[in-house]
Amino acid sequence: MNKSDFDFYLPERLIAQTPLEKRDSSRLLHLDKKTGAIEHGHFHDITKYLKKGDCLVMNDSRVLPARLIGSRLSGGLVELVLLRDLGDGCWECLSRPGRKTKPGTELTFGDGELTATVMDVAEGGNRIVKFHFEGIFIEKLEKLGKMPLPPYIKEELQDSERYQTVYARHEGAIAAPTAGLHFTPELLASVPHDFLTLHVGVGTFRPVKADRIEDHQMHTEHFFLPEAAARAVNNARRVIAVGTTSVRVLEHVATAEGLPLRECAGSTNIFIYPPYNYKVVDALITNFHLPQSTLLMLVSAFAGKELIMKAYLEAIRERYRFFSYGDCMLIL
Repeated sequence: MNKSDFDFYLPERLIAQTPLEKRDSSRLLHLDKKTGAIEHGHFHDITKYLKKGDCLVMNDSRVLPARLIGSRLSGGLVELVLLRDLGDGCWECLSRPGRKTKPGTELTFGDGELTATVMDVAEGGNRIVKFHFEGIFIEKLEKLGKMPLPPYIKEELQDSERYQTVYARHEGAIAAPTAGLHFTPELLASVPHDFLTLHVGVGTFRPVKADRIEDHQMHTEHFFLPEAAARAVNNARRVIAVGTTSVRVLEHVATAEGLPLRECAGSTNIFIYPPYNYKVVDALITNFHLPQSTLLMLVSAFAGKELIMKAYLEAIRERYRFFSYGDCMLIL
């Protein structure tokens, strides 16, 4: 298939720039993948679609405030986005301006509270940076860092917790599992659920460059599927994945390790696109995704490209809010 098969026109005004005041007041488009019927509602009504024996599987990854803005000791601003912890204070980072962050460059953040040295250039142009600090690095990051918001969000985030799910626990992601942003503590308590962890990486923002989607090289992300979640999935009447990140973990483990699921940790670069035979996931809660993105391809593999495109056109006509802070879709 070609990536152009997954293109659609989205008016820029429909790209949500800020979160709604109440998480669960977002709109919900329910798509029946068997009949193609579409129903409109709000996320706080999602429980009416659930049945006894269902289990919602959620990604409890927590976003790091991984964007650091500082300066070079030689002069000039610098921006880093932390991508991967390499140990011993070293991180793989995106850097801007790249031409000004050659190996040996000294950096400072927060009036010298955190300093760093560019050690090397990694494959693809990322920088290996060693940080120097006293105390606990995560605490420095919480104080000095900013949320690494997707490039299509132009507004500054006023409350960093609004780019975290209410159940976020394990730090390590640079992007939120956005389907989970719609849950409030009260709504979470009212639905049967369990957790896995997948730390979303920078690859989630990278476009598909190959014309044939089969030629696209998927990024790798780290995950952990606990025993409790594996057991809950194995015993569930229906498995409802909250977000494409949960889908990727469940389908990767089922493909690599087989069924029934067992506790598992590792890395996945699974690329799900039509046609694909889902092994675990029966239903999907997901936001509306970018044209030609791997996320749109995954969703199309779940319900069929034609049906998903029909639902997206309906959402555009109804002025749904799109992308990370946008509205939601239940495919059941």
